[in-house]
Amino acid sequence: MPKGVLVIGELNVDLILTGLTAFPSLGREVLASSLRMVLGSSSAICAAGLARLGAKVDFVGKVGGDYYGDFIVEELDRLGVNTRYVIHDSIIRTGATISLAYAGDRALVTYLGCISHLRAEEVDTSIFRRYRHLHVGSYFLQRGLQAGLPELFRAAHRAGLTVSLDTGCDPEGRWGGERLLTLLEQVDVFLPNEEEACAIAGVDDAEVALRELSKHARMVVVKRGPAGAISLRDGQVVHVPPPQVEVVDTTGAGDSFNAGFIYAYVLRRMPLEEALRFANACGALSTTGVGGTAAQPTLEQVLTLMRRGR
Repeated sequence: MPKGVLVIGELNVDLILTGLTAFPSLGREVLASSLRMVLGSSSAICAAGLARLGAKVDFVGKVGGDYYGDFIVEELDRLGVNTRYVIHDSIIRTGATISLAYAGDRALVTYLGCISHLRAEEVDTSIFRRYRHLHVGSYFLQRGLQAGLPELFRAAHRAGLTVSLDTGCDPEGRWGGERLLTLLEQVDVFLPNEEEACAIAGVDDAEVALRELSKHARMVVVKRGPAGAISLRDGQVVHVPPPQVEVVDTTGAGDSFNAGFIYAYVLRRMPLEEALRFANACGALSTTGVGGTAAQPTLEQVLTLMRRGR
């Protein structure tokens, strides 16, 4: 793997509350048993997962000139992600997400800050030739980047890169419409979860959504959490269930799945079903610790779990 991955994405901290006794409601206080600040961001967690597996990863994003921004850059560096292209904004504050973690799921509240202020013209496309693959996460949060993504993806393809996209959730519930579907025509690997896929496709069934979205993106992989993942091969649905692990926190599990699939399918060129098994293992193992990066697996840990599941 002489060339690695360039990730263009949002950067924020996660403030994770665990051990909650109930879901909060207006006029009522609930207690948590722990609070931790960790590296957040779908894109950053994916980048860290790739680096943990042994891939070369560089990151383009924006942080503020504040404590959170310094923390994020230090964490990315510690996790093996190159931060030389991270932009430091002296005016806008770094984004932050409060994550309320429950068994099997989580609720999120996000302050966008710098997340929505990264623009395509701030990305130096001359560096694309140094990489093999471009990944963009959190499309709906990166509002300043959206308009320029078509040209960024075209530039990546001209430089010989493949492109993957994970939109994440749309807080406004609009789900992109024709603008996003048109963008998907330039996406080699689209990585939505089940809820996102159905919402973007305008249907209620994950397999129907998979087929609809596959009319646009070259490959679609739908993440289904405890039900595993599905994709299409020669018009047939390929379903791979996940391995069983003891779940502690699901924060970032889909992002670790993304890292695993990009590593296995794009960088290592594994067959589709094997790549899905590899990605499922990455996502599952990441849930065994608190936060998106604490339990991200090494290559050997993934392969060991896969061997146990055979």
